[in-house]
Amino acid sequence: MKVFEFSLAAFRYFSYFCPRIIKSGAMKELLKRIIFEQQENCRHLMQDAIPRHIEEEWLTTTEILIITGVRRCGKSVLLQQLRDKLEEKDFFFNFDDERLVNFKLEDFATLQECFFELFGEQHTYYFDEIQNITGWETFVRRLYNEGNKVVVTGSNARMLSKEMGTHLTGRYISVEVYPFSFAEYLQLEHIEPSQKDFYLMASRSKLLGHFRDFLERGGFPKYLQTGSVSYLSSLYESIIFRDVMARNGLTNDKEIKELAFYLASNATKRVTYNSLGKIVGIRHPETIKNYLEYIQQTYMIFQLLKYAPSVKTQMLSPKKVYFIDNAIISRMGFNVTDNNGVKLENAVFIELLRRGCDLFYHADKKECDFVVREGVRITQAYQVTVKMDDEKTRKREIEGLQEAMEIYDLSEGYIITLNEKEELTVDGKAVHIIPAWEWMLK
Repeated sequence: MKVFEFSLAAFRYFSYFCPRIIKSGAMKELLKRIIFEQQENCRHLMQDAIPRHIEEEWLTTTEILIITGVRRCGKSVLLQQLRDKLEEKDFFFNFDDERLVNFKLEDFATLQECFFELFGEQHTYYFDEIQNITGWETFVRRLYNEGNKVVVTGSNARMLSKEMGTHLTGRYISVEVYPFSFAEYLQLEHIEPSQKDFYLMASRSKLLGHFRDFLERGGFPKYLQTGSVSYLSSLYESIIFRDVMARNGLTNDKEIKELAFYLASNATKRVTYNSLGKIVGIRHPETIKNYLEYIQQTYMIFQLLKYAPSVKTQMLSPKKVYFIDNAIISRMGFNVTDNNGVKLENAVFIELLRRGCDLFYHADKKECDFVVREGVRITQAYQVTVKMDDEKTRKREIEGLQEAMEIYDLSEGYIITLNEKEELTVDGKAVHIIPAWEWMLK
């Protein structure tokens, strides 16, 4: 009988490496299964998908392309559109999968091995929701340094900005994706406005009707296609529990949910950390500040600062809170009226963001909803109101805009309404009153 003797060193060797070999093999099988499943999902995803606008630079750049935005806003569809347009062999992987909860930085090498074994060597990589994996930026940087084309998407502003700033400086271009604009909403409804539709009464009335619907339903693609309130609730819960609470190690879901509910019920209004704390029962303003930042990092809300030459004044002044989409305000908040004024102002805010504006609100003796900064100066001013047929409202909106134009030396300003159109001259300055639907389509 032959006896095998193991030295202590051999024992340690097998004890260390064998579990890792087994784990690596199991991980590889899991990854291959997910890869093929996701290929099928991609085919289904593009059925009835509405094309998003694609800049030529996104296709031709040699830098890392990073696509950001709130969950379910259309990032994955845009990613697939890019794949279709480039028409080259590539690798694709979506990290938003509960089976990848144990995926670590070192598993990227295993994922790459899976790609090579299944499809051969390629040089274009697409990664969806990559921010779920800690340390992703080092792997992406290596791929970039090796001459590969890399496109990634992510739904967390803080993680992406931190990692891009630390490891990817000078190596990427960033694209922000929003839920559907009004123009894209019309595309979904198979409506293509022509020039004459801006002038014919019947056509204008139809466009206004569609815009009213857009104000209520918002622009989340899947919600528009299904009308499912349960889908919207699921999205909302996913953002709150996965992107806010789990990602930041929070345990008091009651506080977060009450804060989010209050904000959705009071969108566009000025708030302070102290006032919010008293309302939702949180003693420390710093906790409120942190909670708001966590929610903002998911792209669900935005905090609008008051414009002031002093940064300190900006930070200490009340903030106005806006939501990424009106559907959240309509369905997740508490509203006893149609709340058209709030939804119109929120929609205009998002449209200005979509156009790349650096936004503030103006407040001195009067108020102006939005002022746009370019460089070191304010270059545009906007008021938003549903209608101006009431004399008191008309006076307030014009005077607020007029004050902003005077202070920032602007020759013109805009009042965005639901359906009123007019041209005024006030103290030698042009005031353009224009329907929101028309403004959004130009």
